[in-house]
Amino acid sequence: MLFRHLSKALTPRLHARPTLTTIRHLNLHEYQSAAIMKSCGINVPLGIAAHTVDEAIAAASQIGDSEVVIKSQILAGGRGLGIFTSGLEGGVHIIKSEQVGEYAGKMLGGTLITKQSGPAGKPVNTVLIAKKMNLVKEFYFSILLDRASGGPVMIACSEGGTSIEDLAHNSPEKIIKVPVDIRTGPSDADLTKVVNGLGVSGDVTAAKEQIKALYNLFVDKDCTMVEVNPLAEDADGNLIAADAKIGFDDNAAFRQKEIHGQRDSSQEDPREVAAGKWDLNYIGLDGNIGCMVNGAGLAMSTMDIISLKGGTPANFLDVGGSANVDQIKAAFEIITADPSVKAILVNIFGGIMKCDIIAEGIVQASRDLELKVPVVVRLEGTNVEKGQQILKDSGLALITANDLDDAAEKAVASLK
Repeated sequence: MLFRHLSKALTPRLHARPTLTTIRHLNLHEYQSAAIMKSCGINVPLGIAAHTVDEAIAAASQIGDSEVVIKSQILAGGRGLGIFTSGLEGGVHIIKSEQVGEYAGKMLGGTLITKQSGPAGKPVNTVLIAKKMNLVKEFYFSILLDRASGGPVMIACSEGGTSIEDLAHNSPEKIIKVPVDIRTGPSDADLTKVVNGLGVSGDVTAAKEQIKALYNLFVDKDCTMVEVNPLAEDADGNLIAADAKIGFDDNAAFRQKEIHGQRDSSQEDPREVAAGKWDLNYIGLDGNIGCMVNGAGLAMSTMDIISLKGGTPANFLDVGGSANVDQIKAAFEIITADPSVKAILVNIFGGIMKCDIIAEGIVQASRDLELKVPVVVRLEGTNVEKGQQILKDSGLALITANDLDDAAEKAVASLK
């Protein structure tokens, strides 16, 4: 992918290396994406998903070839060059059909680490047994939302099957970008530019139809991204989506219920999953000071000031502008689920969010969860005096602060 998640973008600001990324849109596994592509008229290889060794063996038998491709299914790129924590190298292998049981046994239940998975890796609960294709050329193709042009952009490269980030760094001239007018869709000239940029040698008209089908998928299924790496050409010149990664807009879940019903929460940080159920925005980081803030901008400023004072934020957590007591308690549960958290900083500017509601939530959470770490609270805004009085009357060892600088200093000092 060419775009980075929020947590990666925060790295230079926080002086702390995030290991987790937020799910801002639904991602599906390759086998799920391939099934959707096939339903949209896109050429995909024959493949069968397997969740057990026996299912993998049966899938290879159904394909009936002497060799098959076995692919680990995780929601991260770079699987082919990944390494299992067991020591097995590569999450994608071309093997003899009689070896499927052996490899499936090593992959299923394992953890695969790739460039994009983070050092913790991702669990492999499914493998895709695919027909080995006679592919003569491999390209890169994707459709993304482009802020500069205000709409979708088609990205194509005559080289594929490898990291697009590396290609963009080493050979940027090989990558072409074709903005699309969202009102009319890609013109014939747009499609021609993409096909020429790929360097297809087969039927140009058929190739344009495949690119158009990929674009229609992007629009019709409310996608945030369609990435095919590689988009390959077989010996007959047919374009085939040999791999697939699709992201879907969460805001369209109400009209794409079948697609969003395929979400695999096992690939996500369980704290982020829990936060989503409470309508909280959470990203886990590598520090030791947990943060609970209302508003993304204030949250980022809070993390910056923690870093400036010599601390390291353990998370980004935005409770929004209308959280209730139960949500505040849930936020504390999520923050303290991280064993690295040694202190918590609550920074609330009350507008729609009232300081007394936050204070009630803090008091209830502190009592119910029997918090063992220092809690520093800075409140400002609507009902601030009432909120401060609730904290004072609680009898709890809460540390109050006058402003954000004071709060950050006290949070860092509480670690010593």
